Amino acid sequence: MEIQKYTRLTLFIALSVVLNLVESVIPFFSGFIPGLKLGLANIVILLVLYVYSMKDALYVSVVRVILVGIIRTGLFSMAFFFSLVGGILSVLTMGIAKKTKLSIIGVSVIGSIFHSIGQILVAIFILNSFNIVYYLPLLILFSIPTGIVVGFITKSLIKYYNRYLEND
Repeated sequence: MEIQKYTRLTLFIALSVVLNLVESVIPFFSGFIPGLKLGLANIVILLVLYVYSMKDALYVSVVRVILVGIIRTGLFSMAFFFSLVGGILSVLTMGIAKKTKLSIIGVSVIGSIFHSIGQILVAIFILNSFNIVYYLPLLILFSIPTGIVVGFITKSLIKYYNRYLEND
């Protein structure tokens, strides 16, 4: 059973990397808001969180960030650290929120918001300026609808994935 789980998690890592790369060529607001993305790879992370565990979701998220860093953004670049801290904070808060009565859509929105908070924290540290925090309300404004979209898509996918597991 363990080999099947890890094989599936490896496939989820690959899928999340591909979604991240596909998303990087989608001109979302054409650079109007730096760092703003749809968060398609988070569909995979949220699915893993709900089907497996927070530990597994954290594993998939961190490995995805490392692989995307190697392939696209550069390992240990600013974008790498934005993604890493945002991803870790997002998974941890979604894991906590999942234990409440929030729906998967609410959990997704929480994750999206905290991903933005993580990015701002990294920016404050790297730029050595607290002034970047004024950018946070704008990021949160866009985090809410993207979190809702990711949550709706994941909710649908979980139904199909659970059916697949039953027939496996």
